[in-house]
Amino acid sequence: MSEPTKPEVVLPEGDAPTELTVRDLVVGDGAEAKPGGVVRIHYVGVTFGTGREFDASWDGGRPFKFAVGGGRVIKGLDRGIRGMRVGGRREIVVPPRLGYGKQSPSPLIPAGSTLVFVVDLLSA
Repeated sequence: MSEPTKPEVVLPEGDAPTELTVRDLVVGDGAEAKPGGVVRIHYVGVTFGTGREFDASWDGGRPFKFAVGGGRVIKGLDRGIRGMRVGGRREIVVPPRLGYGKQSPSPLIPAGSTLVFVVDLLSA
């Protein structure tokens, strides 16, 4: 299987959702991302309000690795990846309470931002 390429993030239509929403853009057929398992992902994150990219693992050329349910990533990303299968690409829209809330880690993310991630699951 060829490595995926960095996706272009298309913002969902309408108002920012108040709940976590996930939408499979490509359904994978490999191992499933489950709590307790370690996953390797590539991701792009943009703010829903501006559509501006604030982070992407693609830019460093190195996938991001973390334990699902381990508290290393924001809650919305951790929950949004569960059930995803290797080879898949998923859009995860994270409301502020499952993201950074009012405590933004970066000037690129205004406080209270809804975040949109496009995630490729490389291994689980």
